[in-house]
Amino acid sequence: MHTEWSYDGPNGDMARSCERAIEIGLPAIAFTDHADFVVVQEGQHCVDIVGYLDSIERCRSQFKSLRILSGVELGEPHWFPKETAEILAAGPLDRVLGSIHCVRLGSGIVDASQFHSQPPEDLPAAVREYFRETLAMIESPQPFEALTHIDYPKRYWPEGAPPYREEDYEDEIRAILFAAKRRGLVLEANTTRGDGGEARFCPGLKVLRWWHEVGGEAVSFGSDAHDPDRVAGGFEVAMRIVEEAGFKPAADPMALWRR
Repeated sequence: MHTEWSYDGPNGDMARSCERAIEIGLPAIAFTDHADFVVVQEGQHCVDIVGYLDSIERCRSQFKSLRILSGVELGEPHWFPKETAEILAAGPLDRVLGSIHCVRLGSGIVDASQFHSQPPEDLPAAVREYFRETLAMIESPQPFEALTHIDYPKRYWPEGAPPYREEDYEDEIRAILFAAKRRGLVLEANTTRGDGGEARFCPGLKVLRWWHEVGGEAVSFGSDAHDPDRVAGGFEVAMRIVEEAGFKPAADPMALWRR
């Protein structure tokens, strides 16, 4: 999840998130704050990695019964190799995620959360560009271990547009999954904080099954919460559909779910 160290986490609170994790019985929590280098909205900034890591250590000292994992969510790291290297060199990180939020459309850069501003007839092309950029990131040499919210545009699908259907983009998604499998990546089951149930998961059951079909080895869980009250939001449903897709939990509750 995210904290106050992410530009989009005004309600984030690392210490309170640790308290909430203990309240609901989690053995551990991972904070993967945003290392985004594209600025597409006012106030957007990359995580202050030194301040973030200091906060991690303070929480580890305060909440000794909770395993606290450090990490970052790299946004478009293949666009910014120098900046990415600087973030990763700042200190040890337990989790490094790779994500795409933005794509180049025409002469500008657009966050996929803003695809609703595109003419309806241009929406499929924008989504395919998102998947093309995701594939480019996976095929780049940038170091990360988990692929986040693979179908992120679905989360912000505009009202009035034809429904989002995974089948319409199956070739693009399967190409991403094959590339992720070749690279040995983990696929994140992102619950979008549990808001809206499985319909807003990134991905849902269908794509998780495709991941199993192509030989994907492992799945991780992320709430993508930006608020302590949403820690592990949607995890009960996520566990059910990940298991239905063919992945099993390990004896260690902190281990990845595997085939």
